[in-house]
Amino acid sequence: MQRRGILRLGVSAGLAAPAIARAQGTGGWPRQPVRLICPFAAGGPTDVAARLVAEGLSNMLPERVVVENRTGSGVVVGTELVAKAPKDGSTFLYSTVAHSVLRALFSNLSFDPVRDFQPVALLGTIPMLLQLNNNVPARNLGELIAMVRANPGRYDYGSSGAGGAVHLATELFLHAAGGLKMNHVPYRGSAPAMPDLLNGNLTMFLNVASDGVESVKRGATRGLAISSARRIPQLPDLPTFAEAGLPGYEAYTWHMIFAPAGVPEEVVRRMNEAANAVVRDPRTQQRMVEMTIDPRSDTTPETASAWLKGEMEKWEPVVRAIGMTPA
Repeated sequence: MQRRGILRLGVSAGLAAPAIARAQGTGGWPRQPVRLICPFAAGGPTDVAARLVAEGLSNMLPERVVVENRTGSGVVVGTELVAKAPKDGSTFLYSTVAHSVLRALFSNLSFDPVRDFQPVALLGTIPMLLQLNNNVPARNLGELIAMVRANPGRYDYGSSGAGGAVHLATELFLHAAGGLKMNHVPYRGSAPAMPDLLNGNLTMFLNVASDGVESVKRGATRGLAISSARRIPQLPDLPTFAEAGLPGYEAYTWHMIFAPAGVPEEVVRRMNEAANAVVRDPRTQQRMVEMTIDPRSDTTPETASAWLKGEMEKWEPVVRAIGMTPA
């Protein structure tokens, strides 16, 4: 339902003006559709957001922007594809906080997450939503922590992929709650994990909020806490982790467009300007807020690079301290 709604979303008049620039020539852009590689499963929250952004970009740039889902080994398969893609502006990466922990999580990457990429634009940030299968007896965060602590290694949690935002946020939660032990079950995206949460094969899913709100609203899963500093309007009765008894725990994912290193600066700047314009569009902003994304439309390649550097400095020590492994 959510994805179909996004695909039906029309483009406002404000996004039509750059069509004039398209008629004036393509500049440094290749005369072929631009691939926006999403290293997450189709139908998941990152894919849905990527398609919303790609729709707007297609109306801003000389060529159509097409989302391609390339999953595997967390986000490694899709990210590697972009790192080795032609440096002509035909291929970009749409990724998340998962990019910031690749270097700490994998020791044998064939690419460097910093050296081989140019951050283009930070698009927004999203909190995480802690959900349980309805048959789990825990009714609040304290009861969940006590239940898991009393039964180390008995319960399973799902993630959208090894090293992804869900994996990272969950391991940080388990660490912050006193070193809880649960079994990690990685999936190729959030969408494939949800059926197992619903049918009881998973105990817990610290899901990206944009993908978890509806199942909590309709009572299909039980929401326990939101990982932001403040409650979210979509679930006003859901407490933050601090309110639920775990002060100091906050976790977010974020969405960013990357280019392969070596893409001409003109192309990077144009993609940045187009991405910011897409996010500024009122209807896009409204849709992003509905997806629990806090939109950003003011970043440059330089500020996006600084953001990535800060996130790596924040999360890499956490990964190493926790002893997180890819699967």
